Amino acid sequence: SPQSRWLTTEERSQLLLDLKASGWAELGERDAIYKEFNFKNFNQAFGFMTRVALQAEKMNHHPEWFNVYSKVQITLISHDCGGLTKRDVKLAQFIDKAAASV
Repeated sequence: SPQSRWLTTEERSQLLLDLKASGWAELGERDAIYKEFNFKNFNQAFGFMTRVALQAEKMNHHPEWFNVYSKVQITLISHDCGGLTKRDVKLAQFIDKAAASV
């Protein structure tokens, strides 16, 4: 499907521009994107992770993440194609909205 193929160079520059502006960084060695979120406490971090988990399950697209107390580090990559796809962009956009509403 168009959602699960690699981003073209043109798509990449357009779609990643907004994500980079909101703090996402490209991990060149893995063709993935990464962002760190900091919340007030563990409950906020876990609430955020719960919202993201429900959406990820709905999309059948799951983040790589690491949580210590109020910090959540997220890496997005489409494992089935070994690089960034539109699914990663969509999930990153959802993640940013979820973080803003905590």
